[in-house]
Amino acid sequence: MAVQALKAGAVDFLTKPFRDQQLLHAVQQAIEHDRVARHQRAGVAELRRRYEVLTQREREVMALVVTGLLNKQIAAQLHTSEATVKAHRAQLMRKMEADSVAQLVRMAERLSVLPPRY
Repeated sequence: MAVQALKAGAVDFLTKPFRDQQLLHAVQQAIEHDRVARHQRAGVAELRRRYEVLTQREREVMALVVTGLLNKQIAAQLHTSEATVKAHRAQLMRKMEADSVAQLVRMAERLSVLPPRY
């Protein structure tokens, strides 16, 4: 029964008789677990909001940037100029509020928008 409860999302499983302190500790754990989960969902929702602001081309550039391609390679793949790619890249970094490509990759991971070949 304990295994089933934990698999179903229970934070703890108390067996009778239990001490009051055990119950209080379990409730505190559950509250903290919920706080962390809500914080994570809010973070992903904010990232999703930023991502939705990107143009289709900026999303395409982002998908290629997070795979590690250089601007020149992205330009060739999208049949555009390197200057255009640089402009899209700058815009998407600004809109996503990313300070580095590494941070952008982490954002893409959290959003589950990494390209299949990644």
